[in-house]
Amino acid sequence: MFGLICPGPDSSAGPIAPLVTYRVIVYDIHCAEWNTVMRNEPHILIAGAGPAGCVSALILARAGIRVTVFEAEADLPVDLRASTFHPPTLDMLAPLGLTGRLLEMGLKAPTYQFRDRRSGDYATFDLGCLAALTDHPYRLQCEQFKLTGIAAEALRDRPEVELVFNRPVTGVGQDDDGVRVTVSGPDGAETHAGDYLIAADGASSVVRTALDIGFDGFTYPDQWLVASTPHDFAADLDGLAHVSYVADPDEWFVLLRVPALWRVLLPVAADATEAEALSDATLQTRLHGIADKDGDYTIAHRTLYRVHQRVAATYRVGRVALAGDSAHINNPLGGMGMNGGIHDAVNLARKLERILRHGADADRMLDHYSAQRRAIAVEYVQEHTHGNKQAIEETDPAKRRAHMDRMKAIADDPALLVPFARKGAMIDAVERSMAVEPD
Repeated sequence: MFGLICPGPDSSAGPIAPLVTYRVIVYDIHCAEWNTVMRNEPHILIAGAGPAGCVSALILARAGIRVTVFEAEADLPVDLRASTFHPPTLDMLAPLGLTGRLLEMGLKAPTYQFRDRRSGDYATFDLGCLAALTDHPYRLQCEQFKLTGIAAEALRDRPEVELVFNRPVTGVGQDDDGVRVTVSGPDGAETHAGDYLIAADGASSVVRTALDIGFDGFTYPDQWLVASTPHDFAADLDGLAHVSYVADPDEWFVLLRVPALWRVLLPVAADATEAEALSDATLQTRLHGIADKDGDYTIAHRTLYRVHQRVAATYRVGRVALAGDSAHINNPLGGMGMNGGIHDAVNLARKLERILRHGADADRMLDHYSAQRRAIAVEYVQEHTHGNKQAIEETDPAKRRAHMDRMKAIADDPALLVPFARKGAMIDAVERSMAVEPD
C-alpha cells in the first residue's frame, strides 16, 4: 500500500496566492515482491506535514528509505506566518529540486532595513556582500505553504512515501526494536510501527508532551497581529525595502513584501479581544497610521496570535527526535523559526540516512543531532530574535538614536556588514551547528 498526493477538487485562487488543497489516494499494490521488499526495509514515521516534516520525508525518500507522514489536518497546512527563506536554507533545498521552484513562486529581497518611525532614518543592509559564501545572497519572500506544496509534489511519485491526512498522532511508544505511534483515524485508533519517529507536529506537539520533554521559556505579554494587503507601501515610505523592521516606542511594526501582497506585523495589547483586534475599524486605523491614504485598505488576510520563546529540554528520546516547532519556537523578528526547522530536518534526515543505510551508531548520531540543533536554538536563534524585539520597541530616545547610528555605520562599512549579514542570514548558525562535536 502506498499513498499519492493529488490536487483536490476544491483548488482555489484568491488574493493571498493560489492555494492548492490535496487529498490522499491510497492504492493497494498486488505485488508480493514489492510488498515484501517494502516491509523489510527501514521505515521512518513522521508526525506533521509542515516544512520540517515534508523536507525530512523528501530527503529520506530520495535515499530509498520508506516513510509514512501523518498529518492531523485534512489538507496540507496553509500557515501564513513564515514568509522568509534565508540563504543557507535555499542552499540546502537546492539539491532536493525545491529552490528553483520557490524562486519561481517568490520574490527576491536583496536588501533589508532597520528603520526609525519617529526620525524617518533607515539603514539598508545589502546581502550581496554574502555572494562568496552562498549561492543565494538574498532573502526569498515566499509563503511557507508554497514550500510544503512543492515538496508534496516531489513526494507524489515516490513509492517509498505514504502521506496520510486526517491522522493526528495521539500517542507514542518505543522499545529496543522500534517505535509505535497511535493515530486517530476515521474508524478509531490505529497503531503504526516503524524504526524511528520524527516529531514535526508543531508547537503543541503531542509527541513532545507524551515523552514528557520540557519546553521551557516564556510567552510575550503582548499579542501579535498580521494583516495582508495589496497596497504598495513602497509608494508611501522613502526607499522601502521588501523587508523592513520599523522601530517605535509606542507602535513598532514590520513590513514584509510577498509576491502579491504586503504583510504588516503589529503588536496588540495583551488584554485586547480577538474580535476587537481583528475588526475592520481597528485594522483600518492601524494601517492608516502607517501610511494614510484615500479610502479603506483592502485586507486580504488577518490573524492574531501569541508569541513564545521556548526550547525543548532535549531533541531526542530513544528512537524519537523532535524537529521544527515541536523543538523550538521564537518570535518572527528575523525570520528564523521556519528556517531553523528546515535546518533541523536536513540535519536529522541525513543522520537517519547514515544510521539506516551506512550502519552509523544510532545513539551517537541522534545525540549529536540533539546537541547540534539545540545549541543553536538556545545560543543563537532565541538570543537573536529576542534582541531584535528589544531593539524595535526601545523607548529611550538616546538608545534608539545610538542604535540607529550603529545600524547605519554597519550598513556603510563592508568590514562590519559581512559579519552582521552572516549572522542575520543564519550562515553563522549553520556553521556553529556543524562545529558542535559529538560526545
